[in-house]
Order: sequence, then C-alpha cells, then structure tokens
Amino acid sequence: MTATARAEVPLLNRALLIADYMRPVVMGLEVEKFWVLCLNRKNRLIKRVEVTSGTATAALAHPREVFRAAIRESATGIACVHNHPSGEPAPSATDLQVTRQLCEAAKAVDIDLIDHVIIGRPEADPLARGFYSFREGGLL
Repeated sequence: MTATARAEVPLLNRALLIADYMRPVVMGLEVEKFWVLCLNRKNRLIKRVEVTSGTATAALAHPREVFRAAIRESATGIACVHNHPSGEPAPSATDLQVTRQLCEAAKAVDIDLIDHVIIGRPEADPLARGFYSFREGGLL
C-alpha cells in the first residue's frame, strides 16, 4: 500500500476522529442508526457496516450482529457509533446497557472495543462537542 493510499484510509483511534468521520453520514437522519466500524490492528478502517436502523428514538444493536460484522471482516478492533436524532448526545439507560453487553462480548471474541460514540449536534450538547464517547466517559 502506498503512503497516499494509506492516508486515505481513516485512522479511528480517538473519539474525535470517529465523530468527525461519521458526522457527514449521520447529518440529517431522522431515525436512529447503529454502525460498527471494523478496524485493522493499526485502528484503520476496514469497513463501515450499518447494523440496525430504528425509529426516531431507538436503534438497538445486539452484540451478535455487531461482532458478526467484525468477524466477517477479520477486524482486530471495532468502534461502535450511533446517532441521536434529537441532537442530545448523552447516553440513555439502554445505551449504557448495550455498551456493557458489547464490552463483555468483545472480551469473549478477543476483538478490541475501541469506543462507542454517540453523535448528536453541538448546539444540543452542554459541552458543545456534539458527541459522547463511552471511553472518554470512563465506561469502557
């Protein structure tokens, strides 16, 4: 792989990089969707997979679907991302529960869960970031 080709494959090892990569994908969505970003051992994107598409308020993802995509792509790590159409990126009780399940499943299949990032809008975020990171929040 040339240096130019490598530079075009996003490095997704931090919440800000993940949020910046996904923001154009989630902009304007009126339903909640959940993606798994399949990563190689250097945390570069192999493939983005939409796992679920829900309602205006919910898009639950089961670890089975999340890790099926990761295993199929031979990923050594994943980042999970979902949007909150309301714009408020704070995690719900369901988001916390799903993240705990994903963390346990990641250990079982020996695939690193780099982060779970919720994308909202900066104007609806008390911190004006427009996203929430479970890793930065100390929950991973």
